[in-house]
Amino acid sequence: MAKRTPPEILAKETVARSRLFAIEALDLRFSNGEERTYERMKPSGRNAVMMVPITEQGDILLVREYSAGTERYELGFPKGLIDPGEEPRQAADRELKEEIGFGSRKLTPLKEVVLAPSYFSSKMTLFIAEDLYSEKLEGDEPEPLEVIRWPLAQAAELLNHLDFCEARSITALLLALRTLEA
Repeated sequence: MAKRTPPEILAKETVARSRLFAIEALDLRFSNGEERTYERMKPSGRNAVMMVPITEQGDILLVREYSAGTERYELGFPKGLIDPGEEPRQAADRELKEEIGFGSRKLTPLKEVVLAPSYFSSKMTLFIAEDLYSEKLEGDEPEPLEVIRWPLAQAAELLNHLDFCEARSITALLLALRTLEA
């Protein structure tokens, strides 16, 4: 397949802003002359991490936390933003300590993913976290997160759990299982 030339960006304009997000309109001209306006979340320059923590006993550790998007408590893996000046591994270890009270001596990167590339540019690095040790840091969550132990041997059943529906968590689990089987 021939390499395509990306469209020319004719203009960028912030069209809406909230406390957390800015929406940007991009006026584009494609190589065939077509012009379109696309809207996207304005890039923040901050990426994120998500970890699949695995204990010595063979359990994976999940968190149950409130999600405003679905207006309910969801089950997923610890995650968070990378702070300025941090590397993804450092952020992963910090977020583990903040969210589940464990650090990790062995972080294995799985993949860098993008939630919806048509609308977002932020990337999330997925890790397996092993060789866990007890250490707690103060996080920014509004309430304590519930930590759930789930037997790794029953991970396939987790995929059918009603509260485990976040695409990034499902992706992290499937990639972790594939990596652990190799």
